[in-house]
Amino acid sequence: MSETPGAQKPSPRQRGLPRRMLQDERGAVAVIAAIIFPVLVGALGLGAETGYWYLKQRKLQHAADVSAHAAAVRHRAGDQQSALETTAGRIAGASGYSPGSLTVSTQSGAAGSSKITVQLSETHQRLFSSIFSSEPMVLGARAVAEVKGGSKACVLALSSSASGAVTVTGSTEVRLSGCSVVSNSSAADAFLMKNGSAMMSTDCVYTVGEAVTTTGLTLTGCTEPVERAPPTADPFASVAEPEKLHIQQLPCRTLDYVSNSTYSFDRLANGLEAIRFCGGLEIKGMIVLKPGLYIIDGGDFTVTAGAKLSGEGVTFFFANSAAAKLLGNGNIDLTAPTSGPYAGLLFFGSRHDTGVVHQVTGNSESRLEGSLYVPTGRVDFTGNSTVSGGCTQIVADQVTFTGNATMETCASPTDEIVVGRTVSLIE
Repeated sequence: MSETPGAQKPSPRQRGLPRRMLQDERGAVAVIAAIIFPVLVGALGLGAETGYWYLKQRKLQHAADVSAHAAAVRHRAGDQQSALETTAGRIAGASGYSPGSLTVSTQSGAAGSSKITVQLSETHQRLFSSIFSSEPMVLGARAVAEVKGGSKACVLALSSSASGAVTVTGSTEVRLSGCSVVSNSSAADAFLMKNGSAMMSTDCVYTVGEAVTTTGLTLTGCTEPVERAPPTADPFASVAEPEKLHIQQLPCRTLDYVSNSTYSFDRLANGLEAIRFCGGLEIKGMIVLKPGLYIIDGGDFTVTAGAKLSGEGVTFFFANSAAAKLLGNGNIDLTAPTSGPYAGLLFFGSRHDTGVVHQVTGNSESRLEGSLYVPTGRVDFTGNSTVSGGCTQIVADQVTFTGNATMETCASPTDEIVVGRTVSLIE
């Protein structure tokens, strides 16, 4: 039999192999598997690692969300930047955040709102993907919480635990126009009304603790007192008071000194101008004060019957347990400064003096525009006092109303007290 032209002749080795072995293809499958398996294993490894990083990213975002909300709550309570960062770091860590980069920023918005932004980042060593890149994996997350809403208040008791931190008692009738009353006390009677004849009209009452009221309470902005409310920040917590050593370096002046309209101010060591009265100050006759800081160093600041005291842009600082005693039928017309280090402050009681009682009593027709700020003392509104003019606020450790009093709020942004603000995540 002749061979087909062009056909390839089997090699001697092939001629010696059985036909079955010449048709075996199992070796080809092994080769293909050897090529595909590393790719398949790599894909599975990368897929698993991608899922792992996605899970870490979601956990990091959760940590950013809860830490931003917590920082916003502390911002609403009046904490400063360092405290916000501490709070955000502690809450993020409790949520599984590994120490990395954490930043907290605050931005003021419209209508008194604030936005707190927290940004977190974590750096991790790569897993399977390290065969492709030696650079570490960096994860980041960002969350924004907003503090907004709320209403204005004109009475704020700062005490965190006192019973009756705000007390309305006796045959008093208190009318607060366009503002609310706030007590930061956690006591069961943080806001206390005694006696059936005591009456108060206000927008709303907010307490960290609870309120004890009578039928004499009229609320025009809410249906009942808001209990278990978050504490309201001290609006003047960041205002620095004159140092005691600097005060003592000023000469002691008398009423006669300011009776002369040509009087000038002395200068504190820090450059601030002030006039110091030692052992109290009793206003007699008619006194017109120039804009500036007046320091009452010890004793009482009083306005006697028939006296008239006026001044625009003035702040009275009470040091060494000095107290205001606005008694009798004196005519008082005072306005706090609208700019400078003591903007919005009409009375400023030293934080070093605890338990000092400042009184507004008698039948005085007073116009007090500004804040009566005695953070460690008490303010008593007694007698038949009228404080009008639309710009009076009280911020004290405790506040007591025991007589007929009329007071209105102030819309000035320099001393506005906002209560009932909400916190929510917006990004």
